[in-house]
Amino acid sequence: MTSRNSTATARTGSPVRAVARTQTLIKGTNGSGTVRRTTLPGGLRVVTETLPSVRSATFGIWANVGSRDETPALNGATHYLEHLLFKGTSRRSALDISAAIDAVGGEMNAFTAKEYTCYYARVLDTDLPLAIDVVCDMLTGSLIREEDVDVERGAILEEIAMTEDDPGDCVHDLFAHTMLGDTPLGRPVLGTVDTVNALNADRIRRFYKKHYDPTRLVVAAAGNVDHAKVVRQVRTAFEKAGLLTDHDAVPVGPRSGSRTLRAAGKIDMVSRKTEQAHVVLGMPGIARTDERRWTLAVLNTALGGGMSSRLFQEVREKRGLAYSVYSYTSSFADCGLFGVYAGCRPSQVPDVLKICRDELDRAAAEGLPDDEIARAVGQLKGSTVLGLEDTGALMNRIGKSELCWGDQMSVDDVLASIDAVTPDDVREVAREVLGRRPSLSVIGPLKDKQASRLHEAVA
Repeated sequence: MTSRNSTATARTGSPVRAVARTQTLIKGTNGSGTVRRTTLPGGLRVVTETLPSVRSATFGIWANVGSRDETPALNGATHYLEHLLFKGTSRRSALDISAAIDAVGGEMNAFTAKEYTCYYARVLDTDLPLAIDVVCDMLTGSLIREEDVDVERGAILEEIAMTEDDPGDCVHDLFAHTMLGDTPLGRPVLGTVDTVNALNADRIRRFYKKHYDPTRLVVAAAGNVDHAKVVRQVRTAFEKAGLLTDHDAVPVGPRSGSRTLRAAGKIDMVSRKTEQAHVVLGMPGIARTDERRWTLAVLNTALGGGMSSRLFQEVREKRGLAYSVYSYTSSFADCGLFGVYAGCRPSQVPDVLKICRDELDRAAAEGLPDDEIARAVGQLKGSTVLGLEDTGALMNRIGKSELCWGDQMSVDDVLASIDAVTPDDVREVAREVLGRRPSLSVIGPLKDKQASRLHEAVA
């Protein structure tokens, strides 16, 4: 790792700009890009991955705020704010923001998660200065007017309704609540109809000022980008907004904590008139900072990560009991979830759950054979590399890594971490994670007799 300092030259009698610290974190090899980080006075971090061989660039700003930072009364505020930053600044109307990116054939969007929010634009490399200007303007100069809050409330309520109409999506929110209860991590990112209706411009502005401080932001750009030019333009934008005045400020570090999940044997059922029943059977997983995350990723891939996985073979291929069945992990700063999802006819739910529980118990007791683990390792390595084939994915990787881990890993390092997972590692994690008593979330039109059999799945 090499580092250097850079300062802007000042005219005689003009104040000297404070020093920005720049580091080269990864030197590009084997087709991967060079990753650099600059920490600006004011605590704002700028991370780039330079790939001269591509003709596109993706620019994003990550905020260290998500729905877990909300009080019960503010549930949904982070997502509401995400919408409002597109509604206009002192320089641009909502139409100006979207038209500027549309005019160059780019794409712009944002997403809110439980622990972070990201705003981004993907454009041709020649249009990167425009993307930087627009996204920085949105993040630093949003007006958050009462009339915009009122208009956008309707759109968010429709988004909540759309999610409610998709039980295959909604059941994952239910599972988070089953496992985490009425806590910030257990509540829905979108909020509820009641909490969204109760939010107003003043409350959202206070939330914005508290959480969108430069020390809590990470700027990320990937593609055919020049690190120094990106830093200069970002610095100028934030200085014009008066947001880099505290030269002693330091970036907020990654989240930490010690949350323990104890939702064993709990069942949550929501009765709905749907054609299918949607179920998630699961238990506590591991935090994203846990070094065993690579091992759990291999285990997850082997159990339910593809067409050759155990769950897909046993539930769909051999018995035809479900069209969609898979396992997944959700990792947070201080805890995690492991879940198995299946969508099937209501009459088949008990049989599907029994098969899934049997497979989890068998993996916990006996482990997985070496050939299954080797296949999962290969599948995970391939999907990891193929998932980084566009600049948007690269921007997501370096931005999230900086925000959540405070460090960067090269693709080679990631592949080496996956390769380092041994069969014994997988068996040990399987015993620990899958050996726990599961909980269950169900959405569908289950009859009383069917519902009474669900307890067998978590016994």
